Amino acid sequence: MSRDLLETVGGTRTSNLDDVVGYLSSLALLGRVLKYLAVTPLLPTAVALYYGESPVPFLVTSAVMVGLGAALEGLHSEPDLGHREAFLFVSLTWFVVPLVGTLPYLIAGQGTVAHPVNALFESMSGFTTTGSTVLGEISFERHSRSILMWRQLTQWLGGMGILVLMVAILPELSVGGAQIIREESPGLSIDKLTPRIQDTARALWGIYAWFTLAAVGVYYGLYLAGVAPNMDLYNAVAHGLTTLPTGGFSPEARSAEAFSPAVQWAITFFMVVAGTNFALFWYVSEGEPRRLTHNAEFRTYLAVMGAITALFTVLLFTGAGLAEVPTAIAPLAGDFENALRQAAFQTAAIVTTTGYASMDFNTWGESTQLALLFAMFLGGSAGSAAGSVKIIRWYLIRKAMSREVFTSVHPEAVRPIRVADDVADDDLVSSVLVFVMIFISIFAASAVLLYLDSLRIGLDISAIEAVSASIATLGNVGPGVGIVGPMNSFLKFSSAAKLYMVFLMWIGRLEILSVLVVLSPAYWRR
Repeated sequence: MSRDLLETVGGTRTSNLDDVVGYLSSLALLGRVLKYLAVTPLLPTAVALYYGESPVPFLVTSAVMVGLGAALEGLHSEPDLGHREAFLFVSLTWFVVPLVGTLPYLIAGQGTVAHPVNALFESMSGFTTTGSTVLGEISFERHSRSILMWRQLTQWLGGMGILVLMVAILPELSVGGAQIIREESPGLSIDKLTPRIQDTARALWGIYAWFTLAAVGVYYGLYLAGVAPNMDLYNAVAHGLTTLPTGGFSPEARSAEAFSPAVQWAITFFMVVAGTNFALFWYVSEGEPRRLTHNAEFRTYLAVMGAITALFTVLLFTGAGLAEVPTAIAPLAGDFENALRQAAFQTAAIVTTTGYASMDFNTWGESTQLALLFAMFLGGSAGSAAGSVKIIRWYLIRKAMSREVFTSVHPEAVRPIRVADDVADDDLVSSVLVFVMIFISIFAASAVLLYLDSLRIGLDISAIEAVSASIATLGNVGPGVGIVGPMNSFLKFSSAAKLYMVFLMWIGRLEILSVLVVLSPAYWRR
């Protein structure tokens, strides 16, 4: 990817006219995307009508999508998406769609998201599947069921990728579809599963939709079986829409804590599925199960989650990882099933960046919370809906470190870095190292900025809370610790800080480099 970036920003254009035509092409295609997305508010519209609520916020949003989409589409009758324009198209889409997605919140005028900045924060958090929230109170008394369902739906749309969906639908995007998917999708790349990239996009979204339906079916099935009294059909659909995209929004104020142990185990399973490379499931469906079991990244992903789960289980079971809050630790200390369930659930929620909570881990001790912060940097697999750095990058970095130590002892040796049977070239390893350095640099600088801004407005937060707010938004994780813990919100931050975190969620969802290319002065020079 790094060579592509250098070629894109370092090249020159032959004329200003070519530049303008390219930009208009990006805007025209963005308009086409908006027109197709205009159908999505129909789900919360149906929910509103069923529960006797006003459908106006969603009908207006749908009309605006059609109108704005048509206006942008009219800028260029035959848009052609080149290599350079793809960066602008992807970045603009992921900013404009959440911007339009604020309309239901603003029109409904319910709760804290009636404020424009809060509405943008919640919308961006939804579409980027971050799961951080500024809702001061999550309840059906404060917010209508239809508004909360729109909140859930935004995460599902963003999970496998808005533009992956559009590549699957729009023939105009199939030509440049490979680059669009590469720049939008989490991880290093998405395997081209079929000869046509459009068919690959359809296959990925088909698997994603199938697992979503399976999750809804399992959740609601547990309700019908009498082991999940709170998981009615509304909750089953709402949580199915945010489990597979690794989103974590919930219409329940206490997230997954509101549900029975059976539901929490089921959600844990589907979170692990959501953090797995969806291409592997395609191979399984094609009769190649060994692709899943022999995949180095998948084995590492399971091993890492297993190790963290084991650590948390021991800490919670013995009480060593809990704060000195007797009423909070009583259900965990000495109860192995509960300790294992909470450990497995929170490990899956944090590593896959889903962000659900089966309990308030602010009641955990500092050492356990630090381990949670470490897990926030891991991320799931490439080709999944998970955010953060990704397991495959850490895998390659570990291999590179091992090779460096080996060649220091044996300078004449040639030791390629292998991922299963494939050899990772040095350019790939370099791009991984550059990405991780940029990610950590932005994270560290953002933690300092958020801390200083909190001091400016008199918000009393600790350094670890500022750190967790930074990684929670940049890594699209969702909750942090302390003031931004799973049962709290980001509401108390200043408007400036919330807008900055909107920026972090945006660049984090697009793996940083795609947006930085568009924001660089070199991109706009001929």
